[in-house]
Amino acid sequence: MSAQHAADLDLARRCAAGDAKAWDRFVLEYRAVLYRAADALDPGGGAREIADALYADLYGLQERDGERRSLLDYFQGRSSLATWLRAVLAQRYVDHLRARRRLEPLPDEDLEPLRSAGAHSPERGAPADPDRARYLALMQQALSQAVARLSHRDRLRLGCYYVQQLTLAETGRLLKEHEATVSRQLARTRRAIREDVERQLRDDIGLNDGQMALCFETAASDPGPLDLTHMLSGRKESAPDRSYE
Repeated sequence: MSAQHAADLDLARRCAAGDAKAWDRFVLEYRAVLYRAADALDPGGGAREIADALYADLYGLQERDGERRSLLDYFQGRSSLATWLRAVLAQRYVDHLRARRRLEPLPDEDLEPLRSAGAHSPERGAPADPDRARYLALMQQALSQAVARLSHRDRLRLGCYYVQQLTLAETGRLLKEHEATVSRQLARTRRAIREDVERQLRDDIGLNDGQMALCFETAASDPGPLDLTHMLSGRKESAPDRSYE
């Protein structure tokens, strides 16, 4: 570890240990760093969502062997924390592009050998995967139920940030929360929704891991009817509120 990066390493260690004050400082100092790096990767804003999602792994929402794990555990102080964060974000962005390309349809010239060999070609407009509509319907149902089980405050926070596209700071002012708290709560809510959806697909519907992965891939490549605005506004019953930090 370089002596000049000792302060960065100390901050990373305290954040990984769950120190709320350290995390508040981290968000204040490095949110702009991540956003600038995201904008450099994709000036159209496509990498900002990846930067926001990265907070969940940095904060350490995932648990392994009963212990909370943070991505910041891997920072060793060999470079500045800002440099390390930019490298992590860049790798996430590359992984995102690779995953998206795997889901893109083959160009016509790649399909020509199959046609020449007499392979059946679906009619124009027909879905490539006959299960696509079913997977989208299952995701719609599971996601709607997961969102409906959230507290009013969680739903409001999601609506402000993802539907109204307010910034973390603007959402925090509206909810009277610190923007670092907004970031933590959004990350927690995203994880809760995914876990709820996975549980429904596995336990209630009976899908195996491969089928569950196809559900998520299908929704990611073509979300179709997955409308968060409708889900957040169409709730019929209120879930009990929870306590917040």
